[in-house]
Amino acid sequence: MPLTRDRIVGHDNERLAFKFTMLNDGETVECQISDAAMDELGGVRGTESIARQAQFVALRDAVERIASDLFDRGPVVKGQVVRIFTKHIKGAPSRGTSGPSNEPAAHQQMG
Repeated sequence: MPLTRDRIVGHDNERLAFKFTMLNDGETVECQISDAAMDELGGVRGTESIARQAQFVALRDAVERIASDLFDRGPVVKGQVVRIFTKHIKGAPSRGTSGPSNEPAAHQQMG
């Protein structure tokens, strides 16, 4: 069962991660996404700490979808923290996109 949206905790400057919570059948699940993973998802680099909450809000649907998928893949352990790193972002759709672009490749091999 997918996790559902709960609350924003905020940016952790020591861990360089953004913390938020989600709900699993009424139980709170602590979650966090690394700064690098959030930048990767947003297609940017080096976002300043002060801008992390706005970045999270913009990417929230995609971040929460990834967190829910990671939670569903692993064993349910009370008190676990769902941690999202860049390795979880590769190929993940951002900002609600559903997959690869239908645009033709810019570089085609001439034969």
